[in-house]
This record gives sequence, C-alpha cells and structure tokens, in this order.
Amino acid sequence: MPELPEVETVCRGLQGRLVGRRISRVEQRRAGLRLPFPENFPTRLEGRRIEAIRRRAKYLLWELGDSVLIVHLGMSGRLFFTEGHTPGRHDHIIIETDDGTTVVFNDVRRFGLMTLAEPDQIESHALLAGLGPEPLGNAFNADDFSAVLHGRRTPIKAALLDQKIVAGVGNIYACEALFRAGISPRRLAASVAGKRAERLVPAVQAVLRDAIAAGGSSLRDYVQASGELGYFQHDFAVYGREGEKCPGCDCDATVRRINQAGRSTFFCAKRQR
Repeated sequence: MPELPEVETVCRGLQGRLVGRRISRVEQRRAGLRLPFPENFPTRLEGRRIEAIRRRAKYLLWELGDSVLIVHLGMSGRLFFTEGHTPGRHDHIIIETDDGTTVVFNDVRRFGLMTLAEPDQIESHALLAGLGPEPLGNAFNADDFSAVLHGRRTPIKAALLDQKIVAGVGNIYACEALFRAGISPRRLAASVAGKRAERLVPAVQAVLRDAIAAGGSSLRDYVQASGELGYFQHDFAVYGREGEKCPGCDCDATVRRINQAGRSTFFCAKRQR
C-alpha cells in the first residue's frame, strides 16, 4: 500500500499541473471501487475549478470550491498523467482539464476510492475523523507522543501503524524509523515513552523526509504522477533485507524478519533494543 511519502509525492506531482485548472470531462468506467462512486459523479466534477490539492494521512483532498474530492489509492491505486492514452481494463476514472491535461486513476485490486464531501465536513468525515497528527507537523512531538504511548501494552511497531496515534506511517517506514532509532519493534509502546520517544519521533520524521525526497518507494504498483518510479527502496536499511548484514554498524548481526499482526517486520535484534 502506498504510504505517506508515496501519497505526498503524488500530491506534489498533481499540484504542479492541476491546481488552477478546470475539470472539463470525466469518464467513469465502473460503478465503484472499495466504495461506490457518488451518484452523478462525472457531472458533479465537470466544470469545477481545482483550487488546491493537499494530503491528509494517506488521503488526497482535491478542493473544488463547494466540494472536496477525497481520493485513496488503496493497495494498488495509481494516479498518473497521460497523453493519447487508450483506456485499459483497470483504468476506472479519467479526468481531463481545460488545458488538455489528462489524469488516470488506475487500480488493479480495486481497494482504492474516490468520493465527494462538503468542505466543512472534511474533519468529521467518516474516512478522516479520528486520525492522529501528521508526523511531519508540529503536533507530532516527543512529549505528546509519550503521553499517547503511556500505559499501552501493544508493541511499538503496532502503535506506529495505528492511524489514530500518528497518521500516514505504514509498515515500511515504521521498520526503517525503528531501526534508525535503535528501538526493537517488539518493545511495548509504554516503555518507549520518554527518552526513547525523543529518539523515535525525529527518526520517523527523517525517514519520511528522505523517502519523499527520493520520490517514495516503488515495490509493486506505485509510480509517481509523472509515471516515474520512486527510488527510496534502494536506501532501505532493513525492510525486505532478511538475512543481510546489519548496515551501518559493527554489530556483526543480520537482519531478521518476524510477523507482527499479519505484517512482516524487519529489524536487527542486536542494534535495536
């Protein structure tokens, strides 16, 4: 699933070419994805000016004046620009703007979504209500993070993936951040409050910024809006590197993989305590 860096990269790519443009045509090629598309979806988009595109957690929010288009890429969704494109089986929504720009929403596994909401209902919308702070914002800091972790008996890896605690962090970047902070993914969340949180918060922020700078990570379906691949997968320290030597230290250990709540966790048992 695309995580925060991938969604942020797509967001920035869309902003550069779509903000300020008016939607001239929308082609809807199926009834829905994870959710049904809104009734009269193309008509409700056509003629609207794209005033802004921003990200909240793993969602893209297209501000269209009197409505907001909420987009989630799901497991395999892609938004990309194209010219002279012949729609394929998995191209579900095609949006054209007044300057001839065409963007396609392709989703092989159909776990993504597009829906509409009123601007004043975004924070209370069922998809967005209850999300935690943005990890790259000021609200995500060691003091507040420690307070949330206090008394929690779940592993810290699970806490990082809990979107109510911090929004947008997924499996890849949780593994990488814990490695950078030297914290075991099996450690109870409550024990991370305090000094360890002071290491983990900047580690989360640093790995996310590095991934955004690299255009995200392309493992399976993800591409940038331009169609280019992301490159951060070449800089993974532990994710997907089971059995390889622990990088960047002299612990002489290898990267291990364990299963936590159905997700693969990669870490160095000697470096991360």
